[in-house]
Amino acid sequence: FEQVGFSYETRRQILHDVSFEIPAGHKVAVVGASGAGKSTLSRILFRFYDATAGRIRIDGQDIRAVTQKSLRRAIGIVPQDTVLFNDTIYYNIAYGRPDASREEVIQAAKAAHIHDFVESLPDKYDTMVGERGLKLSGGEKQRVAIARTLLKSPPILVFDEATSALDSKTEKAIQAELRELATNHTTLVIAHRLSTIMDAEQILVIDKGRIVERGTHEDLLARGGIYAHLWSLQQQEEREAPLRVVGNGLATV
Repeated sequence: FEQVGFSYETRRQILHDVSFEIPAGHKVAVVGASGAGKSTLSRILFRFYDATAGRIRIDGQDIRAVTQKSLRRAIGIVPQDTVLFNDTIYYNIAYGRPDASREEVIQAAKAAHIHDFVESLPDKYDTMVGERGLKLSGGEKQRVAIARTLLKSPPILVFDEATSALDSKTEKAIQAELRELATNHTTLVIAHRLSTIMDAEQILVIDKGRIVERGTHEDLLARGGIYAHLWSLQQQEEREAPLRVVGNGLATV
């Protein structure tokens, strides 16, 4: 990303002069408050929109100078809300690479730790997932998304708040799979919960569309700035989360 600026409309600038580099095989995380511009990064990387200033290059190639098809073939996205089709589990995994063999689809499911669950179902891989995957839990949907991405096998991965809609127990399990998936890939992680990106080689803190801090988890904590404040708040929330007493005196978990 080289001095990238972006606005959906001229009166409201979303990104301002955003510059960073992800070396091949490395993981870079982006954090910040809601509305800071984090998810916009993935939208313009995937060319749902074009940057209105600056440029994005992959291996030295401006992404506006290559075909969208070849660009999107090189990038795999695991989003917060996985889009599943009202079809079978097999179809939804194979969508990552429709010409894949059945063995390759099953191998991807095994790597995403969903194969055993699928085999336990009466219709196994022919199980219908329902509209938008409503017959699957949030964790199962994310594992289908991970299997789909593994099957596609792109060199670049984007995790766009991929676990923020999950409960903490499921999130921890899925995080292990995401870490495995990121190995030997160039990875951009857009995160809400900071505990999920402590292992990133570089963390970027975005505020009002600008990068205001950058460094490792330890660097940013030592700096005592926005990241350290967010970390402190989230740690406090986690400590208080197990038991909350509501107005009528009933405890909620």
